[in-house]
Amino acid sequence: MKNILLALFAVACLSISPAVARAQVHYTTLHDIPYRSANDTSGTYARERCKLDLYYPTNLKNFPTIVWFHGGGLTSGNKYIPEQLKNCGYAVVAVNYRYISKSNINACLDDAATAVAWTFHEIGKYGGSTRKIFVSGHSAGGYLTSMIGLDKKWLAAHGVDADSIAGLIPFSGQAITHFAYRATLGMKNTQPLIDAYAPLYYVRADAPPLILITGDRNLEMLGRYEENAYFWRMMKLVGHKETYLYELQGYDHGSMPDAAFHILKAHVKRILAGKE
Repeated sequence: MKNILLALFAVACLSISPAVARAQVHYTTLHDIPYRSANDTSGTYARERCKLDLYYPTNLKNFPTIVWFHGGGLTSGNKYIPEQLKNCGYAVVAVNYRYISKSNINACLDDAATAVAWTFHEIGKYGGSTRKIFVSGHSAGGYLTSMIGLDKKWLAAHGVDADSIAGLIPFSGQAITHFAYRATLGMKNTQPLIDAYAPLYYVRADAPPLILITGDRNLEMLGRYEENAYFWRMMKLVGHKETYLYELQGYDHGSMPDAAFHILKAHVKRILAGKE
């Protein structure tokens, strides 16, 4: 566990190199790119929701990419490019995915995996590096991040090894089985479950770097810090060398991304330094 001294992360965009910072970098955004193939048989709702926005630097090569999943309890929310990730020398892939209330948990997870696979297969066409793809998201987006990064079958179905992800950085994601899925089983929010739909079920030593960030344990949702702390402990016990846990004191579930983006960028910089 690490309590954050936010002054350590006061630089606005830590992942960008000095050379990039001095250069004039140009960015563009492409909207509503379908990430499922034209012959996909998932139906009308999937074709409507399974789209992404791509924000990327047009005059850089081999840049990093952040795949970003929005929150909303798997039942609401829409894709957006976080302001804190703009002008940092990397691309952002913002993803819409199907709601569990209109589909099922498998559809949510497969959409997340399909979007990440799209990024691996396509980002090179825009100048990005497949060795520098990070996955992140807030709340439900954090849950999707951990699930497809730890349970390798979701990305394997699309020809991608989950261990190719440069880093998993969930913001206040569920480590136990998501409450929206538990609700479909008739379970209360206060009744925990760890089954095949829980990131904790897949703790393993060979996973990508995992940076767990939550708000204040006394302000967060329903034990969100504590389940992430257990996740951190179990990853350490199985021998994972790069699991980090941050508790953002004074921040609740909704406000914690404001500070968490600084931590994300610091770890992106650290991980990229090891790839140079």
